[in-house]
Amino acid sequence: MMAKLFKREKYLSRIRGFYHATDIIKVITGLRRCGKSSIMELISKELVANGVNKENIIFIKLDKKGYKRIKTPEKLEAAIDKLAEGVKGIKYLFIDEIQKVKGFEEVVNAYREEEDYSIFITGSNSYLLSGELSTYLTGRYIEFEVGTLTFDEYLGMKEYFKISVGERADEFEKFIKEGGLPRNVLFDNVLDKQTYTRSVIKEIYDKDIKRNKKIRNRELFNIIQTYIINNFGSKTSVGSLCEYLSKTRKESVRKETVYKYLEILENAKIISKCKRFDTKSKRSLNGEEKYYLTDLSFYYANNVDGRVNYGPVLENVVYNYAKSKSYQISIGKVDDLEVDFILRDPMDKYSYVQVARTIYSDEDEHGIDKTQEREYRSLEKIQDNYPKYVLSLDTLLQNRNGIIHKNLTYFMSQNMDF
Repeated sequence: MMAKLFKREKYLSRIRGFYHATDIIKVITGLRRCGKSSIMELISKELVANGVNKENIIFIKLDKKGYKRIKTPEKLEAAIDKLAEGVKGIKYLFIDEIQKVKGFEEVVNAYREEEDYSIFITGSNSYLLSGELSTYLTGRYIEFEVGTLTFDEYLGMKEYFKISVGERADEFEKFIKEGGLPRNVLFDNVLDKQTYTRSVIKEIYDKDIKRNKKIRNRELFNIIQTYIINNFGSKTSVGSLCEYLSKTRKESVRKETVYKYLEILENAKIISKCKRFDTKSKRSLNGEEKYYLTDLSFYYANNVDGRVNYGPVLENVVYNYAKSKSYQISIGKVDDLEVDFILRDPMDKYSYVQVARTIYSDEDEHGIDKTQEREYRSLEKIQDNYPKYVLSLDTLLQNRNGIIHKNLTYFMSQNMDF
């Protein structure tokens, strides 16, 4: 563990209201190496700083020396009881990598029922998000999903560890290619960053995917995985994908199989599905979802083409940023036009967002910029008073008809809300 930990307030603020809740198990999920363990360390430090005795903090890291041999519920229970012996008041129980104990659900629920344990757990997403946990502990836990660093956190972590920060536009280009794995920020050169990223990707594939017994056709799964990663941010119709796979493989591929394999990638936190929403009927639309990468490094670390396709890349960055701020996100349909994102905050307030590299690129013979018209037109057709944004890399800003034009990198670097 690093001596210093960068404080990720976005996630701490979301969990803080449940620190002392003994009736609810706090399940912290997220991509491997995204910082789940550090979040638990930060919570424990906050508790002590706010007056909780250190002896009331029980920390069990099941992949660390001293705890690696705990593989059964009985051994886990014995370890907890030993650490809690003689401790008065609420015990704050942190268990990291809990999937290493088969049948852990019964153990954590038993301590929850004692009503003097506030329990926090992390583990492999492929296991924690499977049926066992949700079936056994329904209504008794809350999931808190942690993402990799967003651009504001990327800059903040560099400043925290006194790493040189260049011009914002240059840092954004680095962020796109390097991704947001926290440990990557501390490496000096690009080769080290790429090597580390590839090692994390391999760990996810080896531990969360290869061992998944629901994958009956490994070759087909790999094809779907590669297709989705290489086409992030594109409309994806499962029906069309099945037709494509059936033609290329010369055998029938069922929709149910494709959906199942996409769900496995989602549960491993490699991709995230964004559904479409009709602004007039106020209903979700099935088909042609978009899948975004949990971290852009999944594409750039293993792809020989390092060029930036700004359309899907900027959408992906904004999607992950909005998700980190607890917005519910969908793709908007307005008649025959689309809005990149419809966002709903926890207070049920909406906002609409268009994302573009630039809005100044394609003037017609009358001097009207067709790109600008395209980006604003769908927002102008929405007949409500919720905020509407165009986010681009432009420094010359052009507000229009109440639509707010912001520089995307500035907006995120300031941790602004929509």
